[in-house]
Amino acid sequence: MGITTAASRLGTSAFKDAAPLELRPNATQGEIEAVILAVYRQVLGNPHLLTSERLVIAESLLRDGKITVREFVRQVAKSDLYKQSFFHNSFQSRTIELNYKHLLGRAPYAQSEITDHMNLYQSQGYAADIDSYIDSAEYDTYFGENTVPYYRDLVTTGIGQKSAGFTRLLQMYRGYANSDRAQLVGNAPRLVKDLARNTASAIVPPSGSGGGFAFMPALKGEAAVSAFGGSKAFGSGRLFRVEVAAISGPGYPKVRRVNKAVVIPYEELTPHMQRVQRQGGKIASITPL
Repeated sequence: MGITTAASRLGTSAFKDAAPLELRPNATQGEIEAVILAVYRQVLGNPHLLTSERLVIAESLLRDGKITVREFVRQVAKSDLYKQSFFHNSFQSRTIELNYKHLLGRAPYAQSEITDHMNLYQSQGYAADIDSYIDSAEYDTYFGENTVPYYRDLVTTGIGQKSAGFTRLLQMYRGYANSDRAQLVGNAPRLVKDLARNTASAIVPPSGSGGGFAFMPALKGEAAVSAFGGSKAFGSGRLFRVEVAAISGPGYPKVRRVNKAVVIPYEELTPHMQRVQRQGGKIASITPL
């Protein structure tokens, strides 16, 4: 059943009466194809998938019964396509958020889950981290060998759910027609503040829902979508693009970081550089705009 009577306005109606999709013995080719497409949709975040991007060998193994749905999920999550979409171009905390969503069907419940996976990646690498989701007791309990992962906290099961699960997953799920590779706030983590404070996330309806267009503002200073004109942050009017590398926040191990660029006014240059240095980061470049 739906977890809320507002399912139509929140864009979760598609999951209200949908049963989990399982690959059963003696499945037809049509049923196998439906499972394959469902795995791509779940694990790759509802993408527009080109024929050339499909994993031909892994699909053939599944069709021939030589691997299970679980193993097909594993191969998709370890593929270059997944890495290019959610790993190489994202901060590690964002990658972990999406791994939970794609592979376990939920959002992270606690800051400790983010830190544990950061430590695992640092010590054992990407493949071992992906295996930790798919080989977990949680995955086995909900999906087993042949059920396609699904968004568990968008429906009420009463099993292993937490009250914050729905609101946090909704921050990451932006509607049935949306893709994880094309969202307004880009590759920034969605849940950093909520997890750090151990609070539930605000409910923001997805775009195209009954409540109309839903704008989720970017974090302060993000170069891609921040605007300074007409605001107090504009200051003297002199703006600079600052590229930061290898920043590591309190409580986080030093793991891989992509560079992040922010646009800030001249008046905030010195305080920003001091914050970066305190967090162990490096200023890669400062460019006037």
